[in-house]
Amino acid sequence: MVVVVTVVLVVMVMVVVVTVVLVVTVMVVVVTVVLVVMVVVVVVTVVLVVTVMVVVVTVVLVVMVVVLVVTVMVVVVTVVLVVTVMVVVVTVVLVVVVVVVTVVLVVTVMVVVVTVVLVVVVVVVVTVVLVVTVLV
Repeated sequence: MVVVVTVVLVVMVMVVVVTVVLVVTVMVVVVTVVLVVMVVVVVVTVVLVVTVMVVVVTVVLVVMVVVLVVTVMVVVVTVVLVVTVMVVVVTVVLVVVVVVVTVVLVVTVMVVVVTVVLVVVVVVVVTVVLVVTVLV
């Protein structure tokens, strides 16, 4: 009887030990799998978030550079156009001034010539009249 009780006790202890070992092993495996899955999910999420942030920052920087370049080009073209228009206006004003001064000079010279011719004619006529008067 003692042998039977001892065998039953040993078998019971073995069953309990094997059950505990199996339960602990299954728990360790489940916890390990859950931890690995959590780490993978966190790493993938972080990589995706960082990738999206890098893409967004790159796109924003490219757009800013394009806007800056376009703005600089518009300013340069505007300045060139304004300077060109100013040069054309100054040139036209100078040409008009030169033409007006030339016309004034020509008219002045013509008036002086006509005046001199008139004075000469008057002097000649007066001289002729005087000579004729003296002779007659």
